[in-house]
Amino acid sequence: MSELAPIIEAIRDELTAKNQVRDLTLNRSRELIRFCALSIRAIHRHEWAEAAAGLETARQAAAVMAADLSAYADMYEAGYTQDALKELAEAHLLYAFVRGEPLPGPADLGIPSAAYLNGLAEAASELRRFVLDLIRLGRTREAEPYLDQMDEVYSHLVTMDFPDALTGGLRRTTDALRGVLERTRGDLTVAVRQEELEAALRAFEARVPWPGRV
Repeated sequence: MSELAPIIEAIRDELTAKNQVRDLTLNRSRELIRFCALSIRAIHRHEWAEAAAGLETARQAAAVMAADLSAYADMYEAGYTQDALKELAEAHLLYAFVRGEPLPGPADLGIPSAAYLNGLAEAASELRRFVLDLIRLGRTREAEPYLDQMDEVYSHLVTMDFPDALTGGLRRTTDALRGVLERTRGDLTVAVRQEELEAALRAFEARVPWPGRV
């Protein structure tokens, strides 16, 4: 049994190194999610320069995290890592949607397809806020392209009929997007009809003389 001690020590050294990488990755994933959240907040505020800078910082942080995990495929596939990469996709795709820029693909962002697809669904859901903001400002017609974008994303995602083990639970995320899409469609339809009714009433009042009107 004398040969067991060095075997155990080698395993201990391996697991110690792996645990250090895991702790570092957990911290980096939280940091990456924070960068993405700040970028999304800037996007909603139309602070484009700040949003773009945040996206670049997030992309660099993701690249460093991925490089550290190159020797640890199991940790790269872990939920905390994939969740952070999903947030990276969401932030970049939302920016592209609202700025009218070409959509980056998974290879452009350096992330797996499953994280990209889930981020795509969540980016489409975030467009609801832009629709509601425009409705509140009385600019409902300007909101219609955002609804069209949401609808197009959903129409593509619903065709991804693969096991959740491959897509990272995409079916659940797509179902959530469908709910957001239908609520947004309903809100926008009501707002458009309201505007049309108000316009018709104004036109009617302009044509019909009312008692006491000079």
